[in-house]
Amino acid sequence: MRLAIYGGSFDPVHYAHLLLAECCREQLRLDEVWLIPAAVPPHKQSRERASGKARLEMLELALAGNEHLRACSLEIDRGGVSYTVETLAAIAGQQPQASLFLLLGADSLLDLPSWREPERICNLALPVIVHRGGAAAPDLSVLAPLVAPERLEEIRAAQVQMPLMDLSSTDLRQRVAEGRSLRFRTPRAVEKYIEAQGLYRGE
Repeated sequence: MRLAIYGGSFDPVHYAHLLLAECCREQLRLDEVWLIPAAVPPHKQSRERASGKARLEMLELALAGNEHLRACSLEIDRGGVSYTVETLAAIAGQQPQASLFLLLGADSLLDLPSWREPERICNLALPVIVHRGGAAAPDLSVLAPLVAPERLEEIRAAQVQMPLMDLSSTDLRQRVAEGRSLRFRTPRAVEKYIEAQGLYRGE
């Protein structure tokens, strides 16, 4: 099985998250993409966020009916600060026959060397760098100290293109706080969930 892992806060999930996952699935011929909301993202420990349960439920609503993309509760269930290396190691143990891929935006690529055990991350899963239409090609040289030259060529060959979508969870939360519409920025079921649960109103 060709299995990709896509982690993040997903606070809330929006259409750019979903399009990234689908572009990777299609271009790399992936069998499944698991979207995994972090319990506590290492780089966002000080920020208030919707509960893990709420973020997971929003992902499940967004992905309903899609047999290839699914929400995974692994990091929420584990609790505490969510480190990618621990998640990949757990999945590799559960899915020993799977070829693992790690989906990363170009911004995450620049941060990867500062993550916990970046060399092990690159060995457990093939990093897939996603670049958006109109953006400059990402500089993969930041990975050179972490991987063998052959692995770097694999990473270079596995890059994925997606259309530019100027959406962010920060903007969606701000829109809710200001009483503005989320229509066509996130699936309707997610929009109604945010409304029903009263999320983000106090930001």
